[in-house]
Amino acid sequence: MYLGDNLGDLVVITLNNAVEATLAIILLLKCELKLLQSTIVGVVLLHLLLIPGTGFLIGGARVLHQHLDPHQSQLNHSLLIIGVMALVVPSAFFTSLNRSGPLSAEVLNTDPITDGFRHDFLRMARGAAVVLLLVYFASRIYLHNPPGEGNAFRPTPDAPHAAIKKDKELEEVRPVINPLACIILLCVSVALMAVTAEFLVESIDFVRQSSNIQEEWFGLFLLPIVSFSADGTLAVVFFIRSLLKGWFGEPLPPDTLAEDKAIDLSIQFTLFWMPFLVLLGWWTDRPLSTLFDLYEVTVLVASCFLVNYVTADAKTNWVEGMVMIAFYVIIALSSWFYTGQPEIRIMSACETIAAALVTGVASEG
Repeated sequence: MYLGDNLGDLVVITLNNAVEATLAIILLLKCELKLLQSTIVGVVLLHLLLIPGTGFLIGGARVLHQHLDPHQSQLNHSLLIIGVMALVVPSAFFTSLNRSGPLSAEVLNTDPITDGFRHDFLRMARGAAVVLLLVYFASRIYLHNPPGEGNAFRPTPDAPHAAIKKDKELEEVRPVINPLACIILLCVSVALMAVTAEFLVESIDFVRQSSNIQEEWFGLFLLPIVSFSADGTLAVVFFIRSLLKGWFGEPLPPDTLAEDKAIDLSIQFTLFWMPFLVLLGWWTDRPLSTLFDLYEVTVLVASCFLVNYVTADAKTNWVEGMVMIAFYVIIALSSWFYTGQPEIRIMSACETIAAALVTGVASEG
Protein backbone atom coordinates (compact mmCIF):
# COMPACT_ATOMS: atom_id res chain seq x y z
CA MET A 1 0.00 0.00 0.00
CA TYR A 2 2.91 2.38 0.61
CA LEU A 3 5.07 1.35 -2.37
CA GLY A 4 2.44 0.70 -5.00
CA ASP A 5 1.65 -2.48 -6.90
CA ASN A 6 4.93 -3.00 -8.80
CA LEU A 7 7.46 -2.07 -6.12
CA GLY A 8 5.26 -3.75 -3.53
CA ASP A 9 5.29 -6.97 -5.57
CA LEU A 10 9.08 -6.77 -5.80
CA VAL A 11 9.36 -6.47 -2.00
CA VAL A 12 6.93 -9.35 -1.45
CA ILE A 13 8.77 -11.56 -3.96
CA THR A 14 12.16 -10.75 -2.40
CA LEU A 15 10.92 -11.44 1.13
CA ASN A 16 9.34 -14.71 0.01
CA ASN A 17 12.72 -15.74 -1.41
CA ALA A 18 14.58 -14.56 1.70
CA VAL A 19 14.61 -17.95 3.44
CA GLU A 20 15.87 -19.84 0.38
CA ALA A 21 18.40 -17.09 -0.42
CA THR A 22 19.75 -17.12 3.14
CA LEU A 23 19.98 -20.90 3.03
CA ALA A 24 21.86 -20.69 -0.28
CA ILE A 25 24.32 -18.11 1.07
CA ILE A 26 25.06 -20.27 4.12
CA LEU A 27 25.63 -23.32 1.90
CA LEU A 28 27.99 -21.25 -0.25
CA LEU A 29 30.02 -20.02 2.73
CA LYS A 30 30.22 -23.59 4.06
CA CYS A 31 31.47 -24.68 0.62
CA GLU A 32 28.62 -27.15 0.02
CA LEU A 33 28.61 -26.12 -3.63
CA LYS A 34 27.14 -29.26 -5.21
CA LEU A 35 24.36 -29.31 -2.64
CA LEU A 36 23.87 -25.59 -3.28
CA GLN A 37 23.40 -26.16 -7.01
CA SER A 38 20.82 -28.88 -6.35
CA THR A 39 19.03 -26.60 -3.89
CA ILE A 40 18.90 -23.76 -6.43
CA VAL A 41 17.28 -26.10 -8.96
CA GLY A 42 14.96 -27.47 -6.28
CA VAL A 43 13.80 -24.00 -5.25
CA VAL A 44 13.07 -23.08 -8.87
CA LEU A 45 11.17 -26.34 -9.44
CA LEU A 46 9.15 -25.81 -6.26
CA HIS A 47 8.09 -22.29 -7.26
CA LEU A 48 7.67 -23.25 -10.90
CA LEU A 49 5.56 -26.41 -10.57
CA LEU A 50 4.27 -27.38 -7.13
CA ILE A 51 3.19 -24.02 -5.69
CA PRO A 52 1.51 -22.46 -8.77
CA GLY A 53 0.14 -25.89 -9.71
CA THR A 54 -1.53 -26.17 -6.30
CA GLY A 55 -2.88 -22.63 -6.68
CA PHE A 56 -4.29 -23.36 -10.14
CA LEU A 57 -5.81 -26.63 -8.90
CA ILE A 58 -7.55 -25.12 -5.88
CA GLY A 59 -8.38 -21.74 -7.40
CA GLY A 60 -9.85 -23.25 -10.56
CA ALA A 61 -11.97 -25.88 -8.81
CA ARG A 62 -15.19 -23.80 -9.03
CA VAL A 63 -14.68 -21.90 -12.29
CA LEU A 64 -14.15 -22.86 -15.92
CA HIS A 65 -10.79 -21.08 -15.99
CA GLN A 66 -8.85 -18.37 -14.19
CA HIS A 67 -7.12 -15.44 -15.85
CA LEU A 68 -3.52 -14.26 -15.84
CA ASP A 69 -2.19 -10.91 -16.93
CA PRO A 70 -1.29 -11.72 -20.57
CA HIS A 71 1.25 -8.90 -20.81
CA GLN A 72 3.21 -10.06 -17.78
CA SER A 73 2.84 -13.74 -18.73
CA GLN A 74 4.53 -13.10 -22.07
CA LEU A 75 7.42 -11.33 -20.37
CA ASN A 76 7.69 -14.14 -17.81
CA HIS A 77 8.08 -16.65 -20.64
CA SER A 78 11.10 -14.80 -21.99
CA LEU A 79 12.65 -14.32 -18.55
CA LEU A 80 12.20 -18.00 -17.66
CA ILE A 81 13.75 -19.07 -20.95
CA ILE A 82 16.89 -16.95 -20.63
CA GLY A 83 17.36 -17.94 -16.97
CA VAL A 84 17.21 -21.64 -17.78
CA MET A 85 19.15 -21.39 -21.06
CA ALA A 86 21.99 -19.73 -19.14
CA LEU A 87 22.43 -23.14 -17.49
CA VAL A 88 22.02 -25.09 -20.73
CA VAL A 89 24.98 -23.39 -22.46
CA PRO A 90 27.73 -24.41 -20.00
CA SER A 91 26.20 -27.88 -19.65
CA ALA A 92 26.20 -28.33 -23.43
CA PHE A 93 29.77 -26.99 -23.57
CA PHE A 94 30.91 -29.51 -20.96
CA THR A 95 28.98 -32.42 -22.48
CA SER A 96 30.38 -31.71 -25.96
CA LEU A 97 33.83 -32.60 -24.65
CA ASN A 98 32.58 -36.21 -24.85
CA ARG A 99 33.99 -37.18 -21.50
CA SER A 100 32.06 -40.08 -20.02
CA GLY A 101 32.55 -43.13 -17.87
CA PRO A 102 33.28 -43.55 -14.17
CA LEU A 103 36.30 -42.09 -12.46
CA SER A 104 39.30 -44.41 -12.21
CA ALA A 105 42.94 -44.26 -11.24
CA GLU A 106 43.96 -43.81 -14.89
CA VAL A 107 41.78 -40.71 -15.12
CA LEU A 108 44.12 -38.87 -12.75
CA ASN A 109 46.69 -38.44 -15.52
CA THR A 110 44.44 -38.23 -18.58
CA ASP A 111 41.35 -36.35 -17.40
CA PRO A 112 40.83 -32.97 -19.13
CA ILE A 113 39.37 -31.56 -15.92
CA THR A 114 42.07 -29.33 -14.48
CA ASP A 115 42.20 -26.20 -12.38
CA GLY A 116 42.71 -24.16 -15.53
CA PHE A 117 39.75 -25.87 -17.20
CA ARG A 118 37.55 -25.07 -14.19
CA HIS A 119 38.82 -21.50 -14.17
CA ASP A 120 37.54 -21.07 -17.74
CA PHE A 121 34.06 -22.16 -16.66
CA LEU A 122 34.20 -19.81 -13.68
CA ARG A 123 35.02 -16.89 -15.97
CA MET A 124 32.12 -17.81 -18.25
CA ALA A 125 29.81 -18.08 -15.25
CA ARG A 126 30.81 -14.70 -13.84
CA GLY A 127 30.31 -12.99 -17.19
CA ALA A 128 26.90 -14.67 -17.58
CA ALA A 129 26.01 -13.63 -14.01
CA VAL A 130 26.53 -9.97 -14.84
CA VAL A 131 24.41 -10.31 -18.00
CA LEU A 132 21.57 -12.05 -16.10
CA LEU A 133 21.58 -9.34 -13.43
CA LEU A 134 21.29 -6.68 -16.12
CA VAL A 135 18.36 -8.54 -17.67
CA TYR A 136 16.58 -8.78 -14.31
CA PHE A 137 17.08 -5.10 -13.48
CA ALA A 138 15.88 -4.15 -16.98
CA SER A 139 12.75 -6.28 -16.56
CA ARG A 140 11.94 -4.65 -13.20
CA ILE A 141 12.37 -1.17 -14.71
CA TYR A 142 10.07 -2.13 -17.57
CA LEU A 143 7.41 -3.51 -15.20
CA HIS A 144 7.66 -0.49 -12.90
CA ASN A 145 7.49 2.13 -15.62
CA PRO A 146 6.54 0.72 -19.04
CA PRO A 147 6.85 2.99 -22.08
CA GLY A 148 3.90 5.19 -22.94
CA GLU A 149 2.13 7.97 -21.11
CA GLY A 150 -0.04 6.88 -18.21
CA ASN A 151 1.05 3.21 -18.27
CA ALA A 152 2.93 3.26 -14.97
CA PHE A 153 1.37 2.05 -11.73
CA ARG A 154 -1.72 0.57 -13.35
CA PRO A 155 -2.70 -2.63 -15.19
CA THR A 156 -2.19 -2.83 -18.92
CA PRO A 157 -5.27 -2.37 -21.15
CA ASP A 158 -5.35 -6.10 -21.98
CA ALA A 159 -5.29 -7.10 -18.31
CA PRO A 160 -8.26 -9.18 -17.09
CA HIS A 161 -11.18 -7.34 -15.52
CA ALA A 162 -10.45 -8.88 -12.10
CA ALA A 163 -6.93 -7.40 -12.11
CA ILE A 164 -8.24 -3.91 -12.98
CA LYS A 165 -10.87 -4.17 -10.24
CA LYS A 166 -8.26 -5.30 -7.72
CA ASP A 167 -6.03 -2.35 -8.63
CA LYS A 168 -8.88 0.12 -8.08
CA GLU A 169 -9.67 -1.44 -4.69
CA LEU A 170 -6.02 -1.10 -3.69
CA GLU A 171 -6.12 2.63 -4.47
CA GLU A 172 -9.12 3.12 -2.17
CA VAL A 173 -7.81 1.10 0.81
CA ARG A 174 -5.88 3.02 3.46
CA PRO A 175 -3.10 1.39 5.52
CA VAL A 176 -3.77 0.90 9.24
CA ILE A 177 -0.17 0.09 10.28
CA ASN A 178 2.68 2.55 10.57
CA PRO A 179 5.40 1.81 7.97
CA LEU A 180 8.14 2.08 10.63
CA ALA A 181 6.46 -0.71 12.63
CA CYS A 182 6.33 -2.85 9.49
CA ILE A 183 10.03 -2.28 8.78
CA ILE A 184 11.02 -3.14 12.38
CA LEU A 185 8.91 -6.30 12.31
CA LEU A 186 10.41 -7.36 8.97
CA CYS A 187 13.98 -6.79 10.23
CA VAL A 188 13.32 -8.89 13.35
CA SER A 189 11.65 -11.63 11.27
CA VAL A 190 14.50 -11.77 8.75
CA ALA A 191 17.08 -11.96 11.57
CA LEU A 192 15.23 -14.85 13.22
CA MET A 193 14.86 -16.52 9.84
CA ALA A 194 18.62 -16.27 9.21
CA VAL A 195 19.36 -18.00 12.53
CA THR A 196 16.83 -20.72 11.71
CA ALA A 197 18.33 -21.22 8.24
CA GLU A 198 21.80 -21.62 9.74
CA PHE A 199 20.45 -24.23 12.16
CA LEU A 200 18.88 -26.02 9.19
CA VAL A 201 22.23 -26.17 7.40
CA GLU A 202 23.97 -27.40 10.57
CA SER A 203 21.56 -30.35 10.67
CA ILE A 204 22.36 -31.39 7.09
CA ASP A 205 25.29 -33.67 7.93
CA PHE A 206 23.32 -35.52 10.60
CA VAL A 207 20.40 -36.17 8.26
CA ARG A 208 22.64 -37.26 5.39
CA GLN A 209 24.61 -39.64 7.60
CA SER A 210 21.59 -41.12 9.37
CA SER A 211 19.47 -41.71 6.28
CA ASN A 212 19.81 -43.27 2.84
CA ILE A 213 18.62 -40.15 1.03
CA GLN A 214 20.67 -39.30 -2.04
CA GLU A 215 22.30 -35.89 -1.94
CA GLU A 216 20.55 -34.99 -5.20
CA TRP A 217 17.10 -35.65 -3.74
CA PHE A 218 18.10 -33.97 -0.51
CA GLY A 219 18.96 -30.76 -2.35
CA LEU A 220 16.29 -30.90 -5.05
CA PHE A 221 13.31 -31.56 -2.80
CA LEU A 222 13.89 -31.88 0.94
CA LEU A 223 15.72 -28.60 1.58
CA PRO A 224 13.44 -26.44 -0.65
CA ILE A 225 10.27 -27.91 0.87
CA VAL A 226 11.56 -27.46 4.43
CA SER A 227 12.63 -23.89 3.68
CA PHE A 228 9.16 -23.18 2.27
CA SER A 229 7.35 -24.84 5.19
CA ALA A 230 6.52 -21.55 6.96
CA ASP A 231 4.89 -20.01 3.86
CA GLY A 232 3.21 -23.31 3.11
CA THR A 233 1.77 -23.56 6.63
CA LEU A 234 0.44 -20.01 6.37
CA ALA A 235 -1.21 -20.79 3.04
CA VAL A 236 -2.82 -23.93 4.47
CA VAL A 237 -4.19 -21.97 7.45
CA PHE A 238 -5.77 -19.36 5.16
CA PHE A 239 -7.19 -22.10 2.94
CA ILE A 240 -8.77 -23.92 5.90
CA ARG A 241 -10.17 -20.65 7.21
CA SER A 242 -11.79 -19.87 3.85
CA LEU A 243 -13.27 -23.40 3.77
CA LEU A 244 -14.76 -22.97 7.25
CA LYS A 245 -16.26 -19.64 6.22
CA GLY A 246 -17.78 -21.33 3.18
CA TRP A 247 -19.25 -24.16 5.22
CA PHE A 248 -20.58 -22.21 8.20
CA GLY A 249 -21.16 -18.80 6.63
CA GLU A 250 -21.76 -17.19 3.31
CA PRO A 251 -19.58 -18.85 0.65
CA LEU A 252 -17.13 -16.50 -1.03
CA PRO A 253 -17.47 -16.13 -4.80
CA PRO A 254 -14.75 -17.93 -6.78
CA ASP A 255 -11.76 -15.80 -7.70
CA THR A 256 -11.30 -15.54 -11.46
CA LEU A 257 -7.77 -14.12 -11.10
CA ALA A 258 -5.08 -16.80 -10.83
CA GLU A 259 -2.19 -16.36 -8.41
CA ASP A 260 1.11 -16.79 -10.25
CA LYS A 261 3.53 -14.90 -8.02
CA ALA A 262 5.37 -18.16 -7.32
CA ILE A 263 6.55 -18.13 -10.95
CA ASP A 264 7.97 -14.66 -10.29
CA LEU A 265 9.90 -16.20 -7.38
CA SER A 266 11.52 -18.68 -9.79
CA ILE A 267 12.39 -15.86 -12.18
CA GLN A 268 14.02 -13.84 -9.41
CA PHE A 269 15.97 -16.87 -8.20
CA THR A 270 17.36 -17.66 -11.66
CA LEU A 271 18.01 -14.07 -12.79
CA PHE A 272 19.04 -12.44 -9.52
CA TRP A 273 19.91 -14.79 -6.68
CA MET A 274 21.79 -17.38 -8.73
CA PRO A 275 24.01 -14.74 -10.44
CA PHE A 276 24.43 -13.01 -7.08
CA LEU A 277 25.65 -16.28 -5.54
CA VAL A 278 28.10 -16.80 -8.41
CA LEU A 279 29.57 -13.32 -7.87
CA LEU A 280 29.56 -13.79 -4.08
CA GLY A 281 31.45 -17.05 -4.60
CA TRP A 282 33.99 -15.15 -6.70
CA TRP A 283 34.43 -12.61 -3.92
CA THR A 284 34.74 -15.27 -1.18
CA ASP A 285 36.93 -17.58 -3.30
CA ARG A 286 34.32 -20.33 -3.74
CA PRO A 287 34.33 -21.92 -7.23
CA LEU A 288 30.57 -21.73 -7.83
CA SER A 289 29.76 -21.72 -11.55
CA THR A 290 26.69 -22.14 -13.73
CA LEU A 291 27.85 -25.63 -14.75
CA PHE A 292 25.04 -27.70 -13.23
CA ASP A 293 24.31 -31.43 -13.38
CA LEU A 294 22.89 -32.37 -16.79
CA TYR A 295 19.90 -34.12 -15.19
CA GLU A 296 19.05 -31.00 -13.17
CA VAL A 297 19.32 -28.79 -16.25
CA THR A 298 17.12 -31.19 -18.24
CA VAL A 299 14.28 -31.21 -15.70
CA LEU A 300 14.51 -27.42 -15.47
CA VAL A 301 14.15 -27.05 -19.23
CA ALA A 302 11.21 -29.48 -19.26
CA SER A 303 9.53 -27.64 -16.37
CA CYS A 304 10.03 -24.29 -18.07
CA PHE A 305 8.48 -25.69 -21.26
CA LEU A 306 5.47 -27.02 -19.35
CA VAL A 307 4.87 -23.79 -17.42
CA ASN A 308 5.18 -21.66 -20.54
CA TYR A 309 2.75 -23.95 -22.35
CA VAL A 310 0.22 -23.86 -19.49
CA THR A 311 0.31 -20.05 -19.19
CA ALA A 312 0.63 -19.27 -22.92
CA ASP A 313 -3.06 -18.38 -23.31
CA ALA A 314 -3.12 -16.39 -20.03
CA LYS A 315 -5.76 -18.82 -18.70
CA THR A 316 -5.51 -21.73 -16.29
CA ASN A 317 -7.81 -24.42 -14.97
CA TRP A 318 -7.66 -27.07 -12.28
CA VAL A 319 -6.56 -29.81 -14.69
CA GLU A 320 -3.51 -27.78 -15.75
CA GLY A 321 -2.68 -27.29 -12.09
CA MET A 322 -2.91 -31.04 -11.56
CA VAL A 323 -0.61 -31.60 -14.56
CA MET A 324 2.04 -29.32 -13.03
CA ILE A 325 1.84 -31.14 -9.69
CA ALA A 326 2.00 -34.52 -11.45
CA PHE A 327 5.17 -33.54 -13.29
CA TYR A 328 6.73 -32.38 -10.01
CA VAL A 329 5.95 -35.79 -8.49
CA ILE A 330 7.45 -37.56 -11.52
CA ILE A 331 10.68 -35.60 -11.12
CA ALA A 332 10.72 -36.38 -7.38
CA LEU A 333 10.29 -40.11 -8.02
CA SER A 334 13.10 -40.28 -10.59
CA SER A 335 15.41 -38.10 -8.51
CA TRP A 336 15.15 -40.51 -5.56
CA PHE A 337 17.33 -42.98 -7.49
CA TYR A 338 19.68 -40.45 -9.11
CA THR A 339 23.20 -40.25 -7.70
CA GLY A 340 24.51 -37.29 -9.72
CA GLN A 341 27.39 -36.68 -12.11
CA PRO A 342 30.77 -37.24 -10.42
CA GLU A 343 32.41 -34.76 -12.82
CA ILE A 344 30.16 -31.93 -11.64
CA ARG A 345 30.94 -32.80 -8.05
CA ILE A 346 34.66 -32.58 -8.90
CA MET A 347 34.18 -29.22 -10.61
CA SER A 348 32.26 -27.94 -7.57
CA ALA A 349 34.89 -28.89 -5.01
CA CYS A 350 36.52 -26.08 -3.04
CA GLU A 351 39.84 -27.92 -3.11
CA THR A 352 42.11 -28.31 -6.10
CA ILE A 353 40.97 -30.52 -8.95
CA ALA A 354 43.76 -33.06 -8.29
CA ALA A 355 42.74 -33.42 -4.65
CA ALA A 356 39.06 -33.61 -5.60
CA LEU A 357 39.81 -36.36 -8.15
CA VAL A 358 41.60 -38.41 -5.52
CA THR A 359 38.67 -37.98 -3.17
CA GLY A 360 36.21 -38.90 -5.95
CA VAL A 361 38.13 -42.04 -6.89
CA ALA A 362 38.30 -43.08 -3.25
CA SER A 363 34.56 -42.53 -2.72
CA GLU A 364 33.65 -44.49 -5.87
CA GLY A 365 36.00 -47.28 -4.93
